[in-house]
Amino acid sequence: MAAPWIQAQLRQLLAQRGHAWLLHGPSGLGQYALGLGLAQAWLCDRPTPDGACGQCDSCHQLEVRSHTDLAVLMPETVMLELGWPLSEKAQADIDDKKRKPSKEIRVDAMRDALEFAQRTSGRGRGKVMLVYPAERMNQITANALLKTLEEPPGDVRFVLATEAAHQLLPTIRSRCQGHTLTWPTSAEAEAWLQEQGVAATAAPGLLRAAGGRPEDALRLHQAGLDAQAWARWPKALAKGDGSALADWSPARVVESLQKLCHDLLAVHSGAEPRFFAAADLPPPADPKALSSWWRDLAATSRTVEHPFNAGLMLEDLVTRARSALNWQPQSR
Repeated sequence: MAAPWIQAQLRQLLAQRGHAWLLHGPSGLGQYALGLGLAQAWLCDRPTPDGACGQCDSCHQLEVRSHTDLAVLMPETVMLELGWPLSEKAQADIDDKKRKPSKEIRVDAMRDALEFAQRTSGRGRGKVMLVYPAERMNQITANALLKTLEEPPGDVRFVLATEAAHQLLPTIRSRCQGHTLTWPTSAEAEAWLQEQGVAATAAPGLLRAAGGRPEDALRLHQAGLDAQAWARWPKALAKGDGSALADWSPARVVESLQKLCHDLLAVHSGAEPRFFAAADLPPPADPKALSSWWRDLAATSRTVEHPFNAGLMLEDLVTRARSALNWQPQSR
């Protein structure tokens, strides 16, 4: 069963017409779940206003990832994570270690999907192409999709889901009906997290660490984040203790430091912090030092997936963080 805020949006979208939807919004709000639910309802043999029946042969085929009228366009890394099968050639190349799974939507996959779009529906309810995350298309794959969006075959529908709509070609955005993902209430998100196995005492802290995004909060839980430890590390770091970050990957450290920097800048501007409770933040730092630190972290994030030496990078990140948090303007 989909989360209640996803179910409400699915019902809303199914009541409207359109051959191409662009689902967009920040990460962790359920773009993939909503896109897949929309595709499943379109293909279902016995659809309802609330979505697919979940019982028919079409729903079963989708459940086992073998639906002949559904083309899934994703980076290979995402397909493997979500349990979608790769093409025989792609799987063979990866198994033979000729290359690693792609983090982009490959041109070969797009060509296969466009060929799929031209074929006749196998079950007579049309065909669906699901693209997620749509921002992972490079310019070549995006232009190839654009041509099909401009002149779509009669029985194919598209659902594109993205966490970065601004990175898509304007021409692709203009040829889709847009839908902005809605935010769940805190009560809805916490109840859903508890249904996923998160303790009631931990759910609020994890949700705060994720900036209110429930799927991101669940990923943090699955990665082993302790909500109480999350609340403690900013003040410890400002005092020179970076041990809480020692077991984190460089990418997670940079993301967490960006959240801390964001909240400190927000508080300085009179806004509420998003990722930490105000009481868990260290004393206000100099805004110029924070702004410089923010730019530094943004630059680091672009290369953090390929650190020369993860240990040295972590040590450097902690040193720079302490410097920014404790920097004092020189008196004249």
